[in-house]
Amino acid sequence: MPLPILLIGIGNEYRSDDSVGLTAIRALKTRVLPEDILLIESSGDGAELIEMWSTARMVILIDAVSSGATPGTIYRFDALKQPFPAQLSFRSTHAFSIAEAIELARILGQIPPSLIVYAIEGQNFSTGVGLSSEVENAMRKVVEQVKHEVQTALHQEPNFSLKEFFT
Repeated sequence: MPLPILLIGIGNEYRSDDSVGLTAIRALKTRVLPEDILLIESSGDGAELIEMWSTARMVILIDAVSSGATPGTIYRFDALKQPFPAQLSFRSTHAFSIAEAIELARILGQIPPSLIVYAIEGQNFSTGVGLSSEVENAMRKVVEQVKHEVQTALHQEPNFSLKEFFT
């Protein structure tokens, strides 16, 4: 079996818009997926992320950010080609953020061959469940973008033979 593709949603289910990564992964779980695509819900612990992606060929992270931009703004970063803007604050409750985990993995030589981060600007990070409407709309767009991104990556692989994918 080839190395897996990891789709990782990050967040806290009980902090309103902070749950956007988890909600996106749950939406993707309703699709038909190849067995080498793993969908993971994570709290965003940096050490745990580095361990998870150490044997992956492609990783896509989805998380909430807070920068003061318009709620629902979508950011996409190729972590191998560009640094994270300093104004983005990932909503981590752990010792180090996603951006710091990526930089540590880069230093340790444990960065996967492909690492894409989708960040959605949150509006409400207070205690509660459910997404604000702007964040929910953005999450739906990100789910479609992630589906397209994975399809494109799989079509570029020589042994691609799926008849159904993300139907």
